[in-house]
Amino acid sequence: MHRRHLVALAAIAALGTAPVWAQSNEIRIAHIYSKTGPLEAYGKQTQTGFLMGLNYATGGTMAVNGKKLVVIEKDDQGKPDLGKSLLAAAYADDKAALAVGPTSSGVALAMLPVAEEYKKILLVEPAVADSITGDKWNKYIFRTGRNSSQDAISNAVALDKPGVNIATLAQDYAFGRDGVKAFKDAVKKAKIVHEEYLPQNTTDFTAGAQRLIDKLKDLPGRKVIWIVWAGAGNPFKIADLDLKRYNIEIATGGNILPAMASYKQFPGMEGATYYYFGIPKNPVNEAMVAAHYKEFKTPPDFFTAGGFTAAMAVVTALKKTGGDTSTNKLISTMEGMSFDTPKGTMTFRKDDHQALQSMYHFKIKADPAFAWGVPELVHEIKASEMDIPIKNKR
Repeated sequence: MHRRHLVALAAIAALGTAPVWAQSNEIRIAHIYSKTGPLEAYGKQTQTGFLMGLNYATGGTMAVNGKKLVVIEKDDQGKPDLGKSLLAAAYADDKAALAVGPTSSGVALAMLPVAEEYKKILLVEPAVADSITGDKWNKYIFRTGRNSSQDAISNAVALDKPGVNIATLAQDYAFGRDGVKAFKDAVKKAKIVHEEYLPQNTTDFTAGAQRLIDKLKDLPGRKVIWIVWAGAGNPFKIADLDLKRYNIEIATGGNILPAMASYKQFPGMEGATYYYFGIPKNPVNEAMVAAHYKEFKTPPDFFTAGGFTAAMAVVTALKKTGGDTSTNKLISTMEGMSFDTPKGTMTFRKDDHQALQSMYHFKIKADPAFAWGVPELVHEIKASEMDIPIKNKR
C-alpha cells in the first residue's frame, strides 16, 4: 500500500512538470520556421502571412467550429537537426494537431520522417526542393509552396527557345541542385552549356562568374545566365563583370522585394515568379494587400503570400472536417482539395499532395516609383499549362 501511495505521488509530481495538454476546445498548430539564420527574411514574411491568413480565413475569430486556433512558433535557425527535434517536440509535447513550415529545403528534408513517425501532417511552406514531394515524400506531407519543377517549368516558358545557350548559377544544396535539375528537365529547345554551384554563403561571385563567362562568351546566338538563389549574397553582382560586352543576359525567377532592387538594373529581363503583389486579381489577394498596407505601410511580399496560402489551406480543411483533427480525416479531406489563395485557386494533387498553382511569366520594368525592378505580367502560366512531373514512389 505504502509503495502504491508513493507511485501515485510520483505520478502527480510528474504531472506538475508535464507539458500542458491541448484543450478539447482548441486546435494547436505548430509553425516551425527560420526566425533567425540565413533565411530569416523569408521566415518572418511567412509568419506574418500565416497569422494574417488565419485571421482572414476565420473572419477574424481565430476559431473553427468553436475551436480556438493556437499557433505555437518555433525557430529552426535553418538547422536540419534542430528542425527535426522541434517538430518531434511539437507533435509529442505541445500536442500539435498538425505543423506548418519550414523555410529551408534542407530542414524540410530532415523533418519529413518525423511527420511519418508521429503520423501527423506537415504542411510544407515555403521549402521548394522537388524531393520533398518527390523521392523523400510520405503521405503525411502536403505542400502549399511551389516546388522546383513549378519554378523551373515556368522559367523555361520564358527562356526555352531554339538558339539560346544557358548556363546556370545556383547554391550547392538541395534547393539549388533540385532547381537546376528540374530546369534542365524542363528545357527542350535551348541548350544548357554549364552548371555552376557555389556555397550557400557566397558573397564574392568573381571566380564563379568568370567560369560562366568563359563557357558562354564565344557561343553564337542568345546567351543567358539563369540564377536560382536564396537568402543572403547578391549573385547579380556578376553583372559588374561587364556581361554586356559578351552579350550575356541574366535571367531569374521572382524573389523578395529587397532582393529585386538589383533587378532594376536589368529592364527587359524575363523570368517567371511565384508571386508579386501587383499581379493576381482576386478578392483574397486584394484583402491581403489591403491588410498588409494597413498594418505595415508596405505591400505584402513573396513569402507573405505563401504563409497566407498555408493558412487558407489549413482553415479550409478544418472547416470541411468540422474541426476534426484526426490525421486520416485530414488526409482524406485534403487530397484533391481546392482552396482559395492570394494567387487564385490551388488544388492539392492526390498523388503527391503538391499544390498545383499558377506561375507568372514577367518582364522587368524600371519604374522610378518603386525601389525594385517591377515584374510586369507577360502571361499567367496556369496549372493546366504546366506538366509537373510526379516524382514520388507512391
